[in-house]
Amino acid sequence: MAAKPKIRYEDRGSVLAPLKNLQFLFRAPVTEPLEPRPAAPIYRGFHLNDWNACIGCSSCQKVCDNAAITMVRVPGAPEDPVKGIRPLRPAIDYGRCCWCALCVDICPTNAIKLSREYVHTCTQEEIDSYFMLPDANGIHGAPYPLGWTKTPTNDLLDLERQPMPELPPEQRVDNFQEMVLGYDDQQAIIEASRCVQCGMCHDACPTHMHAPEYIRAIWRGEPEEAVRWMYRTNPFSHVCGRVCTHRCEDACAIGRRGQPVAIRWLKRYAMDRVPHERIREIAAEGRADYVTGRSVAIVGAGPAGLTAAYDLVKKGHRVVVFEAQAKAGGMTRYGIPYYRLPGEILDREVEVIESLGVEIRYHTRVGRDVTMDALHEEFDAVVLAIGLQMGRSTRIPGSDHENVKRAVDLLREAGEGRALEVPRTAVVIGGGNVAMDIARTMARFQKQRHGRVRITVTALEDFEHFLADPVEVKEAREEGIEILESRGPRQVVVEDGRVQGLVTWRVKSIFDEKGRFAPELDPEDERFHPGEWVVEAIGQMADMSLLGEDLIERLEWVRGRLRVDEEGRTAVPWLWAAGDDVHGPDVVHAVADGHRVAASIDACLARLEKTDD
Repeated sequence: MAAKPKIRYEDRGSVLAPLKNLQFLFRAPVTEPLEPRPAAPIYRGFHLNDWNACIGCSSCQKVCDNAAITMVRVPGAPEDPVKGIRPLRPAIDYGRCCWCALCVDICPTNAIKLSREYVHTCTQEEIDSYFMLPDANGIHGAPYPLGWTKTPTNDLLDLERQPMPELPPEQRVDNFQEMVLGYDDQQAIIEASRCVQCGMCHDACPTHMHAPEYIRAIWRGEPEEAVRWMYRTNPFSHVCGRVCTHRCEDACAIGRRGQPVAIRWLKRYAMDRVPHERIREIAAEGRADYVTGRSVAIVGAGPAGLTAAYDLVKKGHRVVVFEAQAKAGGMTRYGIPYYRLPGEILDREVEVIESLGVEIRYHTRVGRDVTMDALHEEFDAVVLAIGLQMGRSTRIPGSDHENVKRAVDLLREAGEGRALEVPRTAVVIGGGNVAMDIARTMARFQKQRHGRVRITVTALEDFEHFLADPVEVKEAREEGIEILESRGPRQVVVEDGRVQGLVTWRVKSIFDEKGRFAPELDPEDERFHPGEWVVEAIGQMADMSLLGEDLIERLEWVRGRLRVDEEGRTAVPWLWAAGDDVHGPDVVHAVADGHRVAASIDACLARLEKTDD
């Protein structure tokens, strides 16, 4: 056993040792005041939030692992679903926050930052003061130095979209082959990974498609699940994956600092990846296993009418669609060129809807082969979804010449498979997508027949306010089409019975001080544009003569279009209306209209069933 160490006498304390402390009694204190120490330049302190930059997208809430962020509705905050703005702001629960700064790193608008402020005390009664809405002035209402902010090294967002492969101009200008080639698997997954699942696209879409859900399914490599999400709101996903106006992308939070997620192209990718037979099976899911005994007539087999038919047949109703043309699709078939929307793609959409039991009677023109009164007698409800098949005229001198054409008529001929006998030179009046469509269609026929493109497009609007999509303008120019801004048509020049071209004046303004359409032109700036044809692409209207004079007088009208209530009902109890003849030309709006009238009719028929019982 080891011996205990001996304690030396000199190591023992003296009983007088404590008295040594008395030497410090009358000295000045050296303790520094207890004050906050300056934080490091990139310190993660309390949150700052620029309310003007914040769009309420909720990305910060979704990324927070500790559930420390709650989105709170703020009265008076701006709200605009179309532009991707919600009246929500993040409130921080500092009892949960771990200051990881992921909310800063993911914020699409760079609205959230962390200050260097870190001191906050309160009494037991003030414990709620740890839950607060941060603003730009810091937790105590006074400006505070910035700490952690977004930089290129900690930005969690990919701001650049995957480029879409397409045919180069020299390979597409002389044919109608689809020019957009689509994403491959890797491109689609990378593009889908850019989505932060904020749902701004869902709010902005007229049909409220579940875009975050189908994008997530694509990212997981599950295109079938993506298609299933699509068919819950849009039976024209093949079409919308190609020609939708994609206002969802305008609302995309990623687009605030970079390029929005390619939502339309991802929709197309999933639809193209799933076999047609499987899409038919997915579309039939949820169909009623009974027959109601009620019937609905739909006039027009465009997206609005066929969407309504899709919804109603799945509810167990008998649906018959009356279509004047040889094929279904409406203006999507007879108004959109095949290089943008191939006919076989549209055929697949229609076949899926017919496979559910929808009957389409082709070559049947309402007003000629069957009257509206006859439809009212045979069916429980009638939907008018005829679209805008007629072009408008400028009515300028010379516009009544046979070689002054309407764009919708020429596009219909091309959609029917007829080859246009286009001249060597032509002038198009208009600056919208229809003007681009007909100009690019004629350019292809010119290239085939004459070996060169000589088409001029004249538009009222300047390029900053052009109505056509920028990509349409860009591609038209690549194909050799001349596009002129701020030119107002004045006269079609006709000599010896032949059209020679178009005279335009420079546009000084389009609307008057009250916002009314009243173009003011400058006669001092006159130009002549040579062309053997002049094509008018300045607007469209519906042919309502099929209704008959009696029904026309009973209905209500707003600027030439049918007035309907929020459910799509007209002033006549048995008649609903949807699509272009109500809200103007747009595929996705037509689909939304179809859903709306179908829901209204189904509810109305259900009430009839209860009355009969």
